Amino acid sequence: MNLKKIAEIQRKLSRKIVEKPLDISEVKRVAAVDVSYKGNQARGAFVLCSFPSCQVLKTKVIETEVNFPYIPTYFFLRETRPILLLIKGEEFDVLLVEGHGKAHPRGYGLASHIGLLINKPTIGVAKRPLHGTKDFVRVGKAYVSVGNLIDLDSAKKIVEIINENGYPKPLRIADKLSKGAENGRN
Repeated sequence: MNLKKIAEIQRKLSRKIVEKPLDISEVKRVAAVDVSYKGNQARGAFVLCSFPSCQVLKTKVIETEVNFPYIPTYFFLRETRPILLLIKGEEFDVLLVEGHGKAHPRGYGLASHIGLLINKPTIGVAKRPLHGTKDFVRVGKAYVSVGNLIDLDSAKKIVEIINENGYPKPLRIADKLSKGAENGRN
């Protein structure tokens, strides 16, 4: 695996990311995805909520094998397949991805990659910033960045509205479900 070549591809793809304001009044459903791992086994969770009330409309959990190792700042290579399996056939207006978007050393993290692939507004939400990055805003305990087809101000507003105890409610539930909680509340 040639990480230098992959890094150059990330830099090129970062130029395809579209930052634009999103009319939040048009947003009716926000989804969130998170993936946890045990060895090469991935367990991913999808949570769909109404917006702005953030009532849970649907949850889904999948398990799949992954063959790509964990390599910091190349996380999109490991996590893309489980996320695409989770969101296949789902309808939502905005997707929250547990991971970075533009707030990545090469300006192209997991949220940007997913957003580019699905051509829908995506927001990167992480628990900590990556070293040496910017292009994020802190909302509660979350570091929020542009994935694709949204600007940072719109992303911040959406996360503020669905923030619960310092973190976006749908991502908090997805995180718990991906780690094995039965209903996301444990």
